[in-house]
Amino acid sequence: MKTKPQKSKNLLSRRNYHADNKGLAVGSIVATLIALTPYLFYLHESVPETKVWNTFLFTYNSGYFENANIAMWIIAGKAIPVLLLFIWFFTCRHWWYHVLLVPIAMYSYQIFATLRSDLFNFDSNQLIYLIPIMAIIIPTIYLIRAQIFNKINNANKSLEELEEEFKISPKNFWDRIKQYF
Repeated sequence: MKTKPQKSKNLLSRRNYHADNKGLAVGSIVATLIALTPYLFYLHESVPETKVWNTFLFTYNSGYFENANIAMWIIAGKAIPVLLLFIWFFTCRHWWYHVLLVPIAMYSYQIFATLRSDLFNFDSNQLIYLIPIMAIIIPTIYLIRAQIFNKINNANKSLEELEEEFKISPKNFWDRIKQYF
């Protein structure tokens, strides 16, 4: 009789072990990526100081910047924060994580404007393009906040208990993406 509970207990501990190993592997990849960001930023130093940069994968014409090195420096200065914000967005467990979409959208707009080097002041009108994103995200965050405080006041629950209620444990990558949108 005791062998069956032990087998199921062993099976459960093996499942938890594999889940822990998967979490450890993903966490290690994320930590390594964060630790490598200074090196990723300084990759622009390997780009030549010419207007046209030819590689075996592509040819880049720096256009407005007239120097591929400077263009890559500007793009790296915007791409590294986007990378770190995406990591924060996908690993954040707080109720307010959707607010991170605003700076992600801002930096993404700046990257695309930099790649379209025919624009002169690409940083000047970015708030106009962010208004639709902010018009959706800010009221959503406010409504979530109102729901949280309503439940705290009515149910005498702690903030940690409410965060546990709001958490959804996705089964795979696509479920996690669907959870955010």
